Amino acid sequence: MEHLTDSERAPEAEPFERFAQALALASESEPNDPTAMAVATVDPQGMPNLRMVLMKDFDQRGFVFYTNRQSAKGRELDASFKAAANFHWKSLRRQVRLRGEVEEVTLAESDAYFASRPRNSRIGAWASQQSQPMENRFALEKAVAVYAAKFGLSEIPRPPHWIGYRIKPLYIEFWTDKPFRLHERIVYQRDRTEGDWGVARLFP
Repeated sequence: MEHLTDSERAPEAEPFERFAQALALASESEPNDPTAMAVATVDPQGMPNLRMVLMKDFDQRGFVFYTNRQSAKGRELDASFKAAANFHWKSLRRQVRLRGEVEEVTLAESDAYFASRPRNSRIGAWASQQSQPMENRFALEKAVAVYAAKFGLSEIPRPPHWIGYRIKPLYIEFWTDKPFRLHERIVYQRDRTEGDWGVARLFP
């Protein structure tokens, strides 16, 4: 990748601070879920899968979300440990897309976030056989009732299949709407997750 000169370089030398600034703006302007991101994986037949999830944490290691690893996305992530994601903030006319390697977060991280969830959401994580065929809505409601009775007023432990994944980006692109569709595209790219970032501008 051709690097920018110092005079052309984007204001932030690495992308995570740039993302933090964009997310802060989105948190003020987006009416719902500024942390929502589309996550893409690939199934065993090579067909892409895409769905919305909520990013729950990010730092210089990457972008974290939580899910049932027995779900379609969990199985696909466990098979390839690669993913792509996209944030789209319509109110700001901006988007951020990224792709890279995936790792599981630590069990301590998964435990801590699970414990912070509302009680009914924790029960739901036990009750839902995510991505599996469901006979009818009553089957889910019955499972919720069973686990609610099982746990009663006691603490609800994290199900062993409910974990966090971290996307460790190798590529992050910041897209900003500009007049006449002459949009701004600034790309950060590296060859390995511990490497230095190269920065470039792309034609829109």
